[in-house]
Amino acid sequence: MKSEKTRILVHSEKNGLAIEPGAIVRIFLSISVVIIAAATLLGAAGAVTESGFLKTVHPYIFFVGFGNLAILILNRYLISAIYPELEVDTEKQMRRIYGVLLSVVLIVLAVYMEIPLLKAAVGLFLIGIVSSAAKEIFTTLSIGKMWREVSVRYYIFDVIFLIVANLGLFTLGLKEAFPETGLIPFFITQSSYFLGSSFPLSISVMGFLYTYLWRRSPVSELAKKLFSLWFYVFVGGVLVFLVSILMGDYLGMMVVSHTLMMGVLVLLFGFVRYLYSFFQKHFKHPALAFLLSGLAMLLATSAYGIMNIYYFEQFGSVPPIQGDRMWIYHSHTHAALLGWITFSFTGMMYIIVPAIVKSNSLAFLRTDKALSELLDAKTVSGAFRQLSVSLVSATAVLLAFFLENNTLLCVAGVVFGGGIYYSRINLKKAFNDLSTRATKGKRR
Repeated sequence: MKSEKTRILVHSEKNGLAIEPGAIVRIFLSISVVIIAAATLLGAAGAVTESGFLKTVHPYIFFVGFGNLAILILNRYLISAIYPELEVDTEKQMRRIYGVLLSVVLIVLAVYMEIPLLKAAVGLFLIGIVSSAAKEIFTTLSIGKMWREVSVRYYIFDVIFLIVANLGLFTLGLKEAFPETGLIPFFITQSSYFLGSSFPLSISVMGFLYTYLWRRSPVSELAKKLFSLWFYVFVGGVLVFLVSILMGDYLGMMVVSHTLMMGVLVLLFGFVRYLYSFFQKHFKHPALAFLLSGLAMLLATSAYGIMNIYYFEQFGSVPPIQGDRMWIYHSHTHAALLGWITFSFTGMMYIIVPAIVKSNSLAFLRTDKALSELLDAKTVSGAFRQLSVSLVSATAVLLAFFLENNTLLCVAGVVFGGGIYYSRINLKKAFNDLSTRATKGKRR
């Protein structure tokens, strides 16, 4: 019987190239923090230079780069940790990383040179990459088997929503290239593409919260029922919300947004209670603090979203709300991206990446050891300092939009970008220590 590590490496070794899972997640971490930091810094530069290119390109970099990598790499490991028969071909993962990096370069070129057909080509290329990953999942696991695991429902819909988001990029490029044809629906806009690209990331975090927190809590059975219900409310609510926007149904948008906000409140307060119990029995894990901050930012995102609906004019209009209220629109999007998504995935990486590097396999992700003290005290302390700086700078970004202060926006953006990049610096020594200990353990 093959060991887990052998199963993960089997395809690569057939071609004479063995790429270990620990190496893949380290590469993923490095590229991800560079992409997020670059998007943040370019946005900050756009605030002070008033450059239309910088203001436009930075969210494309975030979603095309990190949005696809997170689902293709991290999401795949999370599913395979639950279903070992879904083997991880690390050589394919490496090719997908190269593909996403090429897409980032091309999307920057498409925006800078104003080549909408190139934008469409990037969308089509990413559809192919994500579809191949989805095919591997659906040809290995049956729908019934996937549906039995609550967390896998979230993870599978991540992939489906990501395909739809990339389809949005493809059609957006076509619409910009042929604006007079009228074949592309009116609701295909940059805003709708960015909105659609945020859904896979949000759903992924929800699945992670259940898998590694509530699923292993003393109230696991209750948590399973609640997260099963939340899956339908969250995913269904998002879809109904989109339909309400397209129909311009003000009441529908308000009902759905308030319902989702109540669900977020339940998650937030439930998580606070979970942390209180966890920290009393274990230790103050920085990843959990990042996830808590992410949920708090999700609450802020929901609140700004409701305010956004109040001043809503027409989907696809520019600006989408009254000009003097655009700070609400920008605060909503940045609370979601810099806050909810970035904080949450930073927390996830502080759990997943050390766990895989520690054993160079998915073994730790299948046990409670994923939340054990895998990191040394210095790394943990650095993570909490990073969280403090990130929270202050993210809050300053939101304040800058309200005050319409581009200088504050730029400074806060630069600090936030540096704080996110620190994840790579902080974990580098920890990786070396974990790898050294793992090597010594094997020799013994």
